[in-house]
Amino acid sequence: MLSSDGRKGLVIVITGHGKGKTTAAFGQAMRAVGHGLRVQVIQFLKKVESGEVRAASRLEGLTVKQFGTGDFVDLDQPEPREFEMARLGLEAARKAVEDPQTDMVILDEINTALCCRLLPLPDILFLINNRRPGLHLILTGRDAPVEIIELADTVSEIVEIKHHHSRGDTARKGIEY
Repeated sequence: MLSSDGRKGLVIVITGHGKGKTTAAFGQAMRAVGHGLRVQVIQFLKKVESGEVRAASRLEGLTVKQFGTGDFVDLDQPEPREFEMARLGLEAARKAVEDPQTDMVILDEINTALCCRLLPLPDILFLINNRRPGLHLILTGRDAPVEIIELADTVSEIVEIKHHHSRGDTARKGIEY
């Protein structure tokens, strides 16, 4: 899909079981905003005012919308309200992808939402295949479906080698949130 300058909008997948998928996506958003691009982040399964959400609220050209319950999600048995939040997130994602004022859309934790069947994969494949020309689309979350990986231009896997949580450390402000 080509933009007005003739360049293809990219599909980037950041997946894996290591820490840093959302952090990497927000780093990409910061880079884009620094170059004058407009970025919308749609967060699935999240409802917390993390450091990146606070920082985004101070930046022109970067918006974050969260679609989570604020509770821990049992990925094997999601609650009905989690399905509803995911549906609302998908609606927001569709609007973001269609918005001519947006240059990049980040669907944070979309792969996780797909993994626990909160959303149907065909809807996300349709979104990817029918995005506006030139729009960059970043999808994060563990266990990215092979169908999405095949459509992507770039796929990065974050692998956990060592994590301080394994020592019993709790989450730290500025590091995990």
